[in-house]
Amino acid sequence: MTEILMPKATAVWLVDNTSLTFDQIADFCGLHPLEVKGIADGDVAVGVRGADPISNGQLTREEIAKAERQSTFRMSPVQPKYSDLHQPAKRRGPRYTPLSRRQNRPDAIAWLVRNHPELSDPQISKLVGTTKTTIGAVRDRTHWNSSGIKPIDPVSLGLCSQIDLDEQVKKASARRRKIEEENPELLADTLKPREQLEAEKDEYPSGEINLETLFGGPNKKNQDHDGDEDEE
Repeated sequence: MTEILMPKATAVWLVDNTSLTFDQIADFCGLHPLEVKGIADGDVAVGVRGADPISNGQLTREEIAKAERQSTFRMSPVQPKYSDLHQPAKRRGPRYTPLSRRQNRPDAIAWLVRNHPELSDPQISKLVGTTKTTIGAVRDRTHWNSSGIKPIDPVSLGLCSQIDLDEQVKKASARRRKIEEENPELLADTLKPREQLEAEKDEYPSGEINLETLFGGPNKKNQDHDGDEDEE
């Protein structure tokens, strides 16, 4: 939904000049119904001059009339004519990191590697604006400042937004799920069954362990041959 300009001033005008319900006004202005009720009672937005949403092109009279006839109807603001031109272009390549925050990138990388191992190096590079060499050094603990790196959430450091982080984690999880579906052997249990372990245990004789039981003692044929040599 498009955000309107001066929501409280618009709510004041709608309360004074229309018969809309509190819920309708609150939904249109992005306010709580109790806040709209406080405006009507004179407890909220005292001294705020109402802003006409019709004159500033945010709402039409037909939309208001339709909402007044049907209390369950929710009004929609008028879309700006050139709203598509104001959409931010999708950023490509690594994120630019201000100089004052670049020293925090190893901490953010360590946090991502520890808490989201499903993220690939290109994804981490895109989130915090670093290189694969730096990511590999932090991951392998060969970074020149490994002893001073402390894992810190990159969102709290201001290196990326929570929306961008959630998006990359979602992509990585979907990719991992697809790989596991195509290769079910990756999910196979590597632990041996108990029956197999007991069978392997029975193959080895129990008792005292010495050099002969480990490496095998001399066979009878060799013993007889040694005895003949002694008699000669």
